[in-house]
Amino acid sequence: MFELSSSPSNTPQLPSSPSNYLCLYFSMEPKWHLFFSALCFYLVSAYGNTLRTYIVQLHPHGVTSSLFPTKFLWHLSFLDQTLSSEEDSSSRLLYSYGSAMEGFAALLTETEIELLRGLPDVVAVRPDQLLQLQTTYSYKFLGLSSTTDGAWVKSGFGHGTIIGVLDTGVWPESPSFADQGMPPVPKRWRGMCQEGQNFKATSCNRKLIGARFFIKGHHVSSVPPSENMVDEYISPRDSSGHGTHTSSTAGGVSVPMASVVGNGAGVARGMAPGAHIAVYKVCWFNGCYSSDILAAIDVAIVDGVDVLSLSLGGFPLPLFDDSIAIGSFRAVEQGISVICAAGNNGPIQSSVANIAPWIATIGASTLDRKFPAIVRMGNGEYVFGESLFPGKSLPIAEKELELVYVTGGNSGSEFCFRGSLPKEKVKGKMVVCDRGVNGRAEKGVAVKEAGGAAMILANTEINLEEDSVDAHVLPATEIGYAEAVRLRTYMNTTSHPRARIVFGGTVIGRSRAPEVAQFSARGPNLYDSTILKPDVIAPGVNIIAAWPQNLGPTGLPEDTRRVNFTVMSGTSMACPHVSGIAALIHSVHPGWTPAAIKSAIMTSADASDHRGKPIMDGSKPAAVFAIGAGHVNPNRAIDPGLIYDIKPDEYVIHLCTLGYTRSEIFTITHRNVSCSEMLKMNRGFSLNYPSISVAFKHGVKSKMITRRLTNVGNPNSVYSVQVKPPEGVKVRVKPRRLIFKHINQSLSYRIWVISRKKTQTKKISYAEGQLTWMNANNSFHRVRSPISVTWK
Repeated sequence: MFELSSSPSNTPQLPSSPSNYLCLYFSMEPKWHLFFSALCFYLVSAYGNTLRTYIVQLHPHGVTSSLFPTKFLWHLSFLDQTLSSEEDSSSRLLYSYGSAMEGFAALLTETEIELLRGLPDVVAVRPDQLLQLQTTYSYKFLGLSSTTDGAWVKSGFGHGTIIGVLDTGVWPESPSFADQGMPPVPKRWRGMCQEGQNFKATSCNRKLIGARFFIKGHHVSSVPPSENMVDEYISPRDSSGHGTHTSSTAGGVSVPMASVVGNGAGVARGMAPGAHIAVYKVCWFNGCYSSDILAAIDVAIVDGVDVLSLSLGGFPLPLFDDSIAIGSFRAVEQGISVICAAGNNGPIQSSVANIAPWIATIGASTLDRKFPAIVRMGNGEYVFGESLFPGKSLPIAEKELELVYVTGGNSGSEFCFRGSLPKEKVKGKMVVCDRGVNGRAEKGVAVKEAGGAAMILANTEINLEEDSVDAHVLPATEIGYAEAVRLRTYMNTTSHPRARIVFGGTVIGRSRAPEVAQFSARGPNLYDSTILKPDVIAPGVNIIAAWPQNLGPTGLPEDTRRVNFTVMSGTSMACPHVSGIAALIHSVHPGWTPAAIKSAIMTSADASDHRGKPIMDGSKPAAVFAIGAGHVNPNRAIDPGLIYDIKPDEYVIHLCTLGYTRSEIFTITHRNVSCSEMLKMNRGFSLNYPSISVAFKHGVKSKMITRRLTNVGNPNSVYSVQVKPPEGVKVRVKPRRLIFKHINQSLSYRIWVISRKKTQTKKISYAEGQLTWMNANNSFHRVRSPISVTWK
C-alpha cells in the first residue's frame, strides 16, 4: 500500500472493498457515467469477487508490436487473446503506458493472468498496490534570502524550472498559486489543465501550469468514503489538503501575513517561488494506487517536467516489484530528478522506503520554531506542551479546570474515541487523552462533543517526545511522554487535580535544531547494503503551507473554521523542500543530470545543527541511518564545487553487482543485458554514489571502492582529502590530492576500507565516519561523504 508520507492527524485507514461501490459512487456524477459504466458492469457481475487490477509490463521492442499500427492496439491485443470472445477487451483496460514503462493496467482474474503470463513479449505482471500519503519559516531556517547572494538570487528563485507534484491535487485559488510576476509558461511545456468536477481549464495560470487526475486504479479497488469524510472531487481539485500543502512547499509564491489561526505569522514562500508547478492527482480518500501513479509518471515525462516530487510510499520493496522505482528510472533517463519521501515508519530499523539509487530519498527534521502551550498544574509546577490553538488571544482558553482521565471498559475512552467519553464525567473539564489509534485533532472533536472544555494530548512510549502540533477545535496542548508521566503522577497523588493551559504563541530560535523527527523512516537499506538511505533530511515537522478553502485547519468535517494555511508533519513535508531545492539547482545548472543535482544536495549537507553541535535523534547524536548525508543546505548545494555524477548505464551495472537476474533488470530498466559480460568489462565496479556504505560479511576484512569526482567549480582547483574513519576501521585514500585544471574535468580516487574488528556470529554492528574533499583555495567548497560500515 502506498502511503502519503504525512503524519496524519485525522485520516482513518479504510479496508479494501465491496466492488459494487463504483456504481453507487458514480451515480451522483452523471458526466462520468459512460466512462465507468463498463467497469460497473464487471464489478457487480459474477466476476465481481475475482477481478483485480494488474500492471502488465511488455517488452519495449516486442516482436509482436510491429503487427499493430499503434501501441494502444498492441496493448489491447493481449487482452483480446486472454478474454472470451464475447467480451469487449477495452472495457477491462485502465491505462496504456509508454514512457514510464511499456505496458498497461487492466482488470483481470487470476485465471486470465496465468494465460497472459504465457504470451510472447510479456515481461512481468504485478498486482496493483495501494500506497499511503507519507511554510512561513522553513525557507528562513534553511538560509534562503532574497537580499543576499544565495541560492534564491543565483537561481532567479527557480526561474524556468517545472516541478511536477504527484499527490492529492491542488486548490488553485490558494494565494500560493497566484501568478503575478511569474514569467510565461515555458514553450517546451506539453502538459494540460484537465477539466473535471469544480475545476476548469482556466484554473491554471503561469504558476500552476498544468493539472491532471488519475483515478481508474482507485475506482476499481475502493470502498465508498465514510460519512464523516470530506467529499472527493473527481478532478485535479484537492479535497484533503495534502497536495495543496506539498505543492506550495515546493514552489508556492510569496504570500504576506500568512498564519494558522494567528500562529506562525509571516511571509509564506515555497522553496522555489519562481518555478512553475504541474499537479498530478493520484491519491484519493483511501490512498494512492500504483497503476494511477505509474500513469501519472508516464504522462509527466512527456509533459516536460524537470523535477518529480512524490510524497508517498510504503515499506521498502525489491526494485523489480516497485512501480515508483521502475517508473522513476525512465524519468531519470530523460533527465528528470525524482524526489521521494522516506516514509513515516521510524524509528523502526530498515523501514526506509523509495530506496532506488536513482531516487533522492528524504527523511524529516525539526525546525527551531515552537508553539508553547504550557500546562500549569494545581501544585504550581509546569508541564511543557505545544499547540496551534489561538488561546493567547482568548483569556477564557486559559481558565483553570478540573483534570480528568477516563479509563475502564472497552470503549477506548483513554484514547478519546468519539462516543467513548461519558458527558457526566467530562463536561466542563480538561480531559487527558492518550495519543494513538485515532487522529490527534479528532480526539479534540470527541472531547468537545462530550462537553469537555479543554484537552491535554499525552504522548505514549510509542511517540516519546515527538511534537507534531495541531490547530485544535478547543483549547488543547500536546505533551511529550516524559511530561505525560509527570502529569499522571500529579493526578494520581491529588484528590482533585486541576490545571490550566498557558498559550505562548510562536517562539523562534530558542531550541536546538534541526533534530531528526522520530517518525522519519530509518536505514539501513533493506535490499542494498551498498547504498545508504535516506539520502538527506529536510524540515518535516510542523510545516506551515497552503490549505484548501473547503477545509478547516484540522482537515476534519466538523471544523467549520476556514484558513489559507495550516500545519502538517511528515516526510511528505520534507520531500517537497528538497524538490524545490532541486528546482533551484536545475535553474542554475540546466544541463546537470539528476545524479549531479542529488550529489550537490548530499555533499553540501550539514552534519551539525545550527549551534554547531551534532544533529540529535532523541537523546543521542543522529546516526547516518537516520540522516544520511545530513541536513539540506541550499545555499551550498547551488555551488558544490565537485559532484559525483552517474550515467543510467552505471545503475544497470550496479544492479548486476547485487545479483539481480537478467529478467529482473529488464523489468526495472528495459535493458536486456548479460551481467556476466558487464561485470567482466567492469571489474571492481562501484556505483559512483555520493555516500559510502560498506558491509563486511563473515570472513571479509577489506574492500576497495572507487569514486569519480567532476569539477563544477573553478578551473585550477586543488582538493585534499580529510578522513574521519569509522571506529574499528582503517581507511586509506589514493590519491590524497586531486588537481582539476579544467571545469567539467573528472578525476577518480580509490578508497580501501579495512576492518580491524573481529566479526561475531548472529550479530550486526555498525560504525560510521566521513570523507571530505577540501578546496585548498576556498573553504566554501567542502565535499563531504558519510561512511557507513556494517559487520554482519
